[in-house]
Amino acid sequence: MLNPKIANGQILGGVAHGLGMALFEEMIYDSEGQLLNGSFMDYLCPTAGEMPEVVIEHNETLSPLTPLGAKGLGEGNVMSAGAAIANAVADALGIEPAVLPLSPTRIWDLLSQMRKEQVTRETVSI
Repeated sequence: MLNPKIANGQILGGVAHGLGMALFEEMIYDSEGQLLNGSFMDYLCPTAGEMPEVVIEHNETLSPLTPLGAKGLGEGNVMSAGAAIANAVADALGIEPAVLPLSPTRIWDLLSQMRKEQVTRETVSI
């Protein structure tokens, strides 16, 4: 590893980006295509307060394709963090979320949908 501090920063940044993608970040447009959340006052991004504690461990392997054996890192966390959160919600609720971000409002809607389906099944079986 060329610089452990930079590597750890890239990994944490990837996790933060994935967390934002899974829970917060969404471009919202009105019916005429006007962006409604074009500033950081309206567009939610994760901050240090929303970040979980992340334990980083490294397993170094050299690349046979570069002169120094160096590779990039950190980018993979963007996709894996979002997928892990979506899978955790799917497991907890017993349904497959189809849309990200899984904002509190969207999770509430999923729970409401589950409740309606449960009531419908109970009504049909009675």
